[in-house]
Amino acid sequence: MPKDAAVEEFAGLVRALKARDGRSYEALGRRLSVSASTLHRYCSGATVPEEFAVVDRLALLCGADEKERRALEAAWTEADRTRRRAASPAPMPVPAAPESNPEPSAPEPGPGPAPDPTAPDPSAADPSAPEAPRARPRHGAPAPLLLLLAAAALVVLALAAALLGHPTRTASAPAPASTAPGRAAAPLPFTWSIGSQLWEGGCGHTYLVNRAPRAVAPPPVAADSGAWAGTNGAVHGGEALVRITVQGRSPSDAVVLHALHVRVVDRAAPLPWNAYRMDNGCGGAVTPRHFAVDLDRPRPLARPVDGLDASGAEVRKIPAVSFPYKVTSSDPEELLVSARTAGCDCRWYLELEWSAGGRTGTVRITDGGKPFRTSGTRGRPAYVHDSAEGRWITDSDSGQTG
Repeated sequence: MPKDAAVEEFAGLVRALKARDGRSYEALGRRLSVSASTLHRYCSGATVPEEFAVVDRLALLCGADEKERRALEAAWTEADRTRRRAASPAPMPVPAAPESNPEPSAPEPGPGPAPDPTAPDPSAADPSAPEAPRARPRHGAPAPLLLLLAAAALVVLALAAALLGHPTRTASAPAPASTAPGRAAAPLPFTWSIGSQLWEGGCGHTYLVNRAPRAVAPPPVAADSGAWAGTNGAVHGGEALVRITVQGRSPSDAVVLHALHVRVVDRAAPLPWNAYRMDNGCGGAVTPRHFAVDLDRPRPLARPVDGLDASGAEVRKIPAVSFPYKVTSSDPEELLVSARTAGCDCRWYLELEWSAGGRTGTVRITDGGKPFRTSGTRGRPAYVHDSAEGRWITDSDSGQTG
């Protein structure tokens, strides 16, 4: 990989996270405890963070799933290696040994008479002759072994200098792949889908919008709530309803759903926006059982709650059902989560624990790859829509909003 390709790949992933979240560099930097300029350098590739932890927090804040976080950590590891190689001093070259007092080359033998095979061999040892002195290396010419030792010592010194210039990092190693290289991960034994723009009873909901009443479109029907919220930049006010539909892939092999966890990734002050109510006295005859979540608690839990059926002559309780659940292809399950807050602008997601056929796992439930978002509305100016006049008017109960 070229020198800067790893850094650019990492920076591209960080830019994609930032663009998906939509907040400014300054707003995200405050959540990550880094300056806006530092975050901008990460996105541009001018700087690679020394630790992965800050990038992992950004990934969680922007709703990245486990696969995206592993890919991000792998890209950061390669970019960090490139950064370290660029900052490391080059090893010192090994100096060549000086050549001193070279031996004179022996003259080439000239033509002469053919050797006499009966003559004594002049190279044969004479027992009566004194032993010839052994040849000694000339002064200043190091032996080959000494040259190798000197080269090895210089390499060791260069490596030591490089390591002293870069102390050991405490960042976690890249997460191991769940499958062997070259093999695709096994598919989930079930499918799931969500609905994140639900209204209580099909008509009751509150949105926060950072616009004056004259710039806000009239309330839509519930089926068009997602498009209306996107067009007006709306955030769930006081409560968000999320419906999770889980269905197994096999008619006989059941998938067991063990637990549903709530993870809050960011808390801020409630949004100072106007509150717009989608109803004016609407109420449903049936309130389904659901999981209630109090986002204002330090560790929110998904608590099963009874439902109510007021469609008959008397109100009938619909008992809550706790985990575990079993689902197959012919027996799906719907989980309705009601997440409320009065004191924060909360970003959160869900984790669903499951097991099937000897396998276990956890699925992250997000809003299209981003955290769900719910903000308190207490004390905000509240409006309802007057269909007769075709405009938003002040709600006299504005001080009572969630």
